[in-house]
Amino acid sequence: MVYAVMHALSTLEVARVIGVHKQTLLDWLYAGKVREPKRQTVGGQVVRIWSQSDIERIREYKRQNYCKGRGRKKKV
Repeated sequence: MVYAVMHALSTLEVARVIGVHKQTLLDWLYAGKVREPKRQTVGGQVVRIWSQSDIERIREYKRQNYCKGRGRKKKV
């Protein structure tokens, strides 16, 4: 029997994948602009478990609301 192993990404890795600074991603999470992923306790620390759908949701938020170097898009 073959099992697929899914590599869990850290918040830093997710930020790099979507192309924003880690603090920008954390700011979006703390402000409630993007939904917090599930959390799990690993080795006494609570970590976020990022799914592919979480990453796609953040990419969509970024596409609609963020321009690198200028921050938020201006509302037209």
